[in-house]
Amino acid sequence: MSQIKLYVATMNCAGCVAKIEKAFAAEPNVSARINLADKQVTVDGKMSSDAALAVMDKAGYPAQLIVDAKAAAEEKRVEDAAEYRLRMRQAIAALAVGIPMMLWGLLGGEMMINSPSMQLGWGIMGLVTLALLVGTGRHFYQGMWRALKAKTTNMDTLIVLGTSTAWLYSMLVVLIPSAFPMDTRHVYFEASVMILGLINLGHALELKARGKTSEAVQSLLGLQSSTAIRIGDNGDEEVEIDQLKLGDKLRLRPGDRVALDGVVESGQSLLDEAMLTGEPIPVPKHVGDNLSAGTVNGNGSLVYRVTAGQQDTRLAKIIALVQEAQTSKMPIGRLADKISAVFVPTVVVIALLAAAIWYLVGPEPALSHALVVLTSVLIIACPCALGLATPMSIMVSVGRAAQMGVLVKNGEALQSASKVDCVVLDKTGTVTQGKPQVTGIHWVEGNGQALSDEDKRALLGAIASLEQHSEHPLASAMVSYVKQASIPLPATEIFTNHQGKGIEGRVDGADFLVGNQALMAAFDVQSGKGVTGSHSGFAVEAATQFAKQGKTAIYVAKAGKLVATIAIADPIKADAKEAISAIRSQGIRVVLLTGDNPQTAQAVAAQVGIEEVIAGVLPEQKQQHIKALQQQGHVVAMVGDGINDAPALMSADVGIAMGSGTEVAIESADMTLLSQQLIVIANLLALSRATIRNIKQNLFGAFIYNSFGIPVAAGVLYPLTGMLLSPVIAGAAMALSSLTVVTNANRLRQQKL
Repeated sequence: MSQIKLYVATMNCAGCVAKIEKAFAAEPNVSARINLADKQVTVDGKMSSDAALAVMDKAGYPAQLIVDAKAAAEEKRVEDAAEYRLRMRQAIAALAVGIPMMLWGLLGGEMMINSPSMQLGWGIMGLVTLALLVGTGRHFYQGMWRALKAKTTNMDTLIVLGTSTAWLYSMLVVLIPSAFPMDTRHVYFEASVMILGLINLGHALELKARGKTSEAVQSLLGLQSSTAIRIGDNGDEEVEIDQLKLGDKLRLRPGDRVALDGVVESGQSLLDEAMLTGEPIPVPKHVGDNLSAGTVNGNGSLVYRVTAGQQDTRLAKIIALVQEAQTSKMPIGRLADKISAVFVPTVVVIALLAAAIWYLVGPEPALSHALVVLTSVLIIACPCALGLATPMSIMVSVGRAAQMGVLVKNGEALQSASKVDCVVLDKTGTVTQGKPQVTGIHWVEGNGQALSDEDKRALLGAIASLEQHSEHPLASAMVSYVKQASIPLPATEIFTNHQGKGIEGRVDGADFLVGNQALMAAFDVQSGKGVTGSHSGFAVEAATQFAKQGKTAIYVAKAGKLVATIAIADPIKADAKEAISAIRSQGIRVVLLTGDNPQTAQAVAAQVGIEEVIAGVLPEQKQQHIKALQQQGHVVAMVGDGINDAPALMSADVGIAMGSGTEVAIESADMTLLSQQLIVIANLLALSRATIRNIKQNLFGAFIYNSFGIPVAAGVLYPLTGMLLSPVIAGAAMALSSLTVVTNANRLRQQKL
């Protein structure tokens, strides 16, 4: 399966989206995702870029192939800025002529053709207006022509029909006034140019607002370096990123940005990773640590080895995920898509029928009234606002989430998150840091005598020597503790792993056991007081105390006798209590779901304020508990980081993976937290609800606007008010509706969470 990205400058409305989707739907094994707000089309499936461009041409929307996302984003920014200036010039030119003409009529000036002098004067104005139609409205006519060649219609069709009808009618009145009844010899030149001026002004302001919408992706793209310092045979040289290969060694100077993902070969420094993870505190980096492209070096100097190509860096994948999510659709937006697909032709029919009714049975001047109705309906019905209602909000929301340190895979997950009323948290690596540490050691006295410091150091060295052969996370905590104390590790002579219990081995001729109660019981280990270690009777007061504190007790025996009990704990994240309180304050149920023992789980839950605990469960049982909560009527969000969480993440209504977790967990989830701060979960749920409210506001405004705007333009209020809606007002309202939707969507950027 390949993926092709296209930029479509002429895509303006929901009707355009529907036609492009329909064009690709006709192709076998191909699907298209469209981002109207960014004017991009993503084509998935077995199709070449040339074939995709041909489909776009046939549909009436010429496109450009996007090869370099960063270059394309910069090119689009430049093009948008140029288009903004052009649309502003066009708007000023049209309004500079249209406003005086409109004021002339409003202040009592003659706009009826009843003399040769009026013919001459308005004939000149008609030619000026024609020049403006061509100069300020050329892009609308070109858009309509492309649509006609593709045997379809679009927003440009409505604008061109409306403005051209008003101009053509007015010019015919000027040229052959005798062909029209006296009371219908009214000119509408000002309507044509005012409509184009207002729509161009609306498009210019919309472009300005849209630029803010995609700022999140722009800022991510801006993190990508274009050059790097490569260490070669001839010393350091500055090269372009695309010249780098896997395995190249790069120098990272103070203040430099990491060019590509890599591993530190030498040196140490602090790196600012806030732009990727949202974590404000710089992260220390030493030999063997991973570096992510886009992060910024502090005052230290590093040499690192490239481990990922330009398209495979963590940053590149983040950008791709954000862009993919921004092009996705929500179920709430599908109603708008269905309506938009048939909207333009339906509006044309309504406009023609309304005009015919006014001409046949309306009051005099019937022809003028029919023209006003036809023009007003065509102009006010443009479905821009309807097409922008959902995608604009999704773009802003996904971008805001990315800035918070959350990757949202699709819009549907965002909508599901807005309904979540139960959050299930894994313990290790989610509520806790996932990095066990030694927090205490209880030494068992032998023959009533305390161990000397030298004896203790020797025992710790022997324990760490054995533990370095184990893959258990608790073992790495012990090894780190001993290394930090600068205790040498002797050679291990024999090593045996007892699955689920601990390890057995020989160091310096002495036999050791390191593990849990079950291991001690299996070898009938005796405590310092001579008590046999059966599974029921073996107990040490210190171990019991450790368990009450949520710490895991590791027993150490030498030559069959207990010599130490070591407490190892996975520290709770600093913001865990605050985050869980924030989630619960939103009326959401919180459950701790873990494979750890019940006593430790309860201790952790008590410290962070979780009242419901489900402990000692296997991976498949986690999934069963998620399904049980769903059967109770809950919409469940599962937060986890390990392979054992993957089934539960898949089954949950919303799966949220910790970015520090396994690839399997991240792939299984709908959202990924790059930040280690749990408070982000509360903010994410609040953002999802704010997004749905925002979309509903946009859709309500767009539907209400078209539902009321078209009948008003058709003249249903005429019997009550004696007035018809001016085409100029219709044009202004159409432009204002799109601008309102874009502005409302951008409110999410400052939404208080």
